[in-house]
Amino acid sequence: MPIPVSLGLLQKFDVAGPRYTSYPTADRFVEAFGDEEYKRTLAQRFNEEGARPQPLSLYVHIPFCASLCYYCACNKVITKHHSRSAEYLRYLALELALHTDLIGKGRTVSQLHLGGGSPTFMSDDELRELMALLQQHFQLAPGAELSIEVDPRTVDVARIDALATMGFNRLSFGVQDFDPAVQKAVHRVQPAEQVFSLVHAARERGFDSINVDLIYGLPLQSPASFDRTLAQITELRPDRIALYGYAHLPLRFKPQRRINDAELPTASAKVAMLARSLEALLAVGYVYVGMDHFALPNDPLAVAKRQGRLHRNFQGYSTQPDCDLIALGVSSIGRVGATYSQNAKTLDEYYDLLNHGRFPVVRGLALTRDDLLRRAVIMAIMCQGALHFESIALAYLVDFQRYFATELEALKPLAEQGMVKVDADSIEVTDTGWFFVRAVAMVFDRHLQANLHLNRFSKIL
Repeated sequence: MPIPVSLGLLQKFDVAGPRYTSYPTADRFVEAFGDEEYKRTLAQRFNEEGARPQPLSLYVHIPFCASLCYYCACNKVITKHHSRSAEYLRYLALELALHTDLIGKGRTVSQLHLGGGSPTFMSDDELRELMALLQQHFQLAPGAELSIEVDPRTVDVARIDALATMGFNRLSFGVQDFDPAVQKAVHRVQPAEQVFSLVHAARERGFDSINVDLIYGLPLQSPASFDRTLAQITELRPDRIALYGYAHLPLRFKPQRRINDAELPTASAKVAMLARSLEALLAVGYVYVGMDHFALPNDPLAVAKRQGRLHRNFQGYSTQPDCDLIALGVSSIGRVGATYSQNAKTLDEYYDLLNHGRFPVVRGLALTRDDLLRRAVIMAIMCQGALHFESIALAYLVDFQRYFATELEALKPLAEQGMVKVDADSIEVTDTGWFFVRAVAMVFDRHLQANLHLNRFSKIL
C-alpha cells in the first residue's frame, strides 16, 4: 500500500512542535500551582454535592533503571541498588494515602499505566506490593486496561507469568532497534531472539495487547539497516507499534552527550527512514492511528480510530473516555478537572514534601476559558481529525469563525497542500494531513504561536 505522502512533504514538515498529550503543554506549567492548589482542586472535584463519580485513570512513575540508555530523555535514576525501589514504594504509599484521605477510598479506576524509567526494575514481590497498595486505595473496574512498560533486559518468561498473575493485561516492550551496532552505540544491547521469546510467552499467556517501541534517527542507523529492523518487527507482528523520531538535544539531556554526533544519520536519511517505515508497516496491514502510533486492524486502538472514539492523554492515544488522571511518583503529570499538576522531579524533593505531609506537586496550571476552548479544538483535530464549528460554538458560546479568524487564515496554505479541507462549518484532516496532524493542531496553539522563536520541542516527524 503506497503512503499518501511525498518525500517532499516529509522534508517540508520536519519541524519542531508539541506532541499535544495536553493543551496547554507542560512547558506552560507554573510554580504558583502547588500543594494547596492541588488539594483544593481534589476537594472541589470529588467532594462537591451532586458530583458524579467517574472512573479514573492512574499513572505511576517508576524512575529507576539499572543501565543508562544514551538516547533517553525520560526522568530516571540510574542505580544498581535495588533496595532503592523498596524505599520508593514506602513513599508511593504515603502519596496514595494523601489522595484517598481527600477523595475517599474505592474510587473506580478504568485505566492504569506503570511507566518509567523501568517499572520492571522492581522485583516481582515489589510489583505485587505496589498492585496491592493501589487496590487498597482504589477499585479496579472489570475489564480495566492495566499496562506496564517492560525493559526486555530485565524480564524472562517467569516474570511474564508473574505480570499476568498480577493482573496486567497490556505490555509495552522497549525495542528501539534490533541492529547490534546501533544497540551498542546507544548502550542498550538486547538480542532480537530475547524479545521474540518474551512476546511469544506473552501471547501464550493471553495478554490483550502487546506494544513495541521503535526509534529512528539513532546513531549508526541508515535506511537500509532500519529496513532490517522493520522486517523483524513485521515478523514479530505486535498488536501496536510506537515509532518515534529521535530528538538529539544534548544541551537539555545529559545522557545524549555520550552519543557521537558524527554517527547520527543525516536529516535526509532520517526522513527516508520514516517514509520507508510508513510504507513497510502499511503494506503488512497496520493501521496508522496517528502521530507515531500503528495498530493491527482488530486492535481496539484501530477500531476506535475508525469509529471516531480516539482520546489522548499523557501516555498518548487511548480508547478510554476523557477522564481525570491521578499521577503518582516522582515527576509524574496528572490532570484533574480543568487543571494539570506535576510532581517534584528529584527523589530528594519528592521524599521531603511527603515527609512533611504535603502533596509533592511543585508546578501545574489552572486552565483559562480560552485554554479549555483551544484544548477542545486541538484534541478534536488530534483524535478525530475533524472539527465541526457548531459543536464548539454551542459548547463554549463563541462565534467560531470570528474567534478563530486568524487561525482559519493560517490553515489556507495547509489546505492548498492537500492536508486539510476547510468549508463554512467544518475542518477535516485529509488522509495526507493525518501524517502531519501535529502541524494542523499547532495552528490553534495560542501559546506556541506567541513564541515561535523558541525551540522547546522535538521534531513533529
